[in-house]
Amino acid sequence: MFRSLSGVRTFMHAAAAILIATAVAAVPGQAQNRRITRETNANRRARIERIERETYTHRWEIGGGGGFLRFRSGEATQKNSEIGFWMNGTYYLSEKLGVTGEVRGFYGNGKIPNYNPFAALVGNPQISEYPFLGGPTYRFRLWQHTAVSAFALGGTAIGKFDSASKGVPASQLGFWPSTSARPAFSVGANFDLNFYPNLAFRVTPNYLGTTFGGNLQNNWGFNMGLVYRFGRQQH
Repeated sequence: MFRSLSGVRTFMHAAAAILIATAVAAVPGQAQNRRITRETNANRRARIERIERETYTHRWEIGGGGGFLRFRSGEATQKNSEIGFWMNGTYYLSEKLGVTGEVRGFYGNGKIPNYNPFAALVGNPQISEYPFLGGPTYRFRLWQHTAVSAFALGGTAIGKFDSASKGVPASQLGFWPSTSARPAFSVGANFDLNFYPNLAFRVTPNYLGTTFGGNLQNNWGFNMGLVYRFGRQQH
């Protein structure tokens, strides 16, 4: 009996020693794993910061593409849908603040009221507008793959409202008079999806205010296209 108890105690002591040795051996391994994880996370953060720095320290940004606008061609007309183009360039003073110059062009068909005596003759003639704008752009969210910026631009706009009206003046169609320069302004936001540090896809919902005929037209639309970045800011 005593021999049995002695053997049990010997076995228990040996098992305890094995468990303790295993636990002691595991502690350095766990510490090493945690250290490797910390180093991996630090490397990942450093890589992301390097890509963001490479992306947003370009000096110049040029872009272009297509757009859509809802526009009212006259005081008593229905709004018409227009498609268009946009091209701009931005010079960045810092990672976040830049100065933008932009030209847009929109094309649609004005809707002549049915009671107008020229409605049957002219139909819905093509009209167009060309805003030329400039002002500040500010990036307020910068990430590795995406960025969000806002802009406020002002300038002038050309309106052509009777170039396809078979000689009938725009005023007799109920449209704004054609003009070579009227004040215009626009505010909106840019949402960028970065393919590479120097190339992004952009979507820009925006408001465009025009003043054809001495009236304010509140026009809403969006632009989309590609943006290319180049040059480096000097620090």
